[in-house]
Amino acid sequence: MSNINVSNCSLLQVLECYIISVDSIIIPLLLAVLSAMWIMLPAYLPNPVAALMGGGTPIDFGKKLSDGKRILGEGKTYRGLLCGVLAGIAIGLIQIWLEDSYSWDFLPHHTLASIVLLSLGALLGDMGKSFLKRRLGKDRGTKWPVADQYDLVVGALVLLLLFDPSWLVANFTLPIIIIIIILTPILHRAVNIIGYISGIKEVPW
Repeated sequence: MSNINVSNCSLLQVLECYIISVDSIIIPLLLAVLSAMWIMLPAYLPNPVAALMGGGTPIDFGKKLSDGKRILGEGKTYRGLLCGVLAGIAIGLIQIWLEDSYSWDFLPHHTLASIVLLSLGALLGDMGKSFLKRRLGKDRGTKWPVADQYDLVVGALVLLLLFDPSWLVANFTLPIIIIIIILTPILHRAVNIIGYISGIKEVPW
């Protein structure tokens, strides 16, 4: 009988430890991942939409700088910029509606300013990277590790820092930043592979 009691106690201790670990580790981690995705969605969406809907007049009008290289290149167009920003704002407005309609207080709360800055900042970051690539003599579509993955994050954070620093500080906590750093290259790679397979992108990176 004593052996049975010991076994029961051990089993209960294991279950208790498991429940505690779920409550204290797994659930907060999942919530942090969801929060990071929720925050960055208006910044993640514009780039693939711009690639899909781009074309037409280049932002640099085909002009070159004194170094003889294009300012940005053919890949950055007004139509792509406009469609990308509007897509980011649209998904952000849906997020705000969901937050208000269903009282999703467990998620970061977006504002009109935050979704505009995230959407526009993501594409400005991408344009800034293209400008630097041209200066370094890198052709369009050439791999540039790290910069290719994090340009949208840097652009979005810079605009938030300049125009809405209080929202930035309140929502971009250290755990959220770490998760964004981990998630961004994974999502970037996945979206680019899908774009390449579907014929939207010329290269899978």
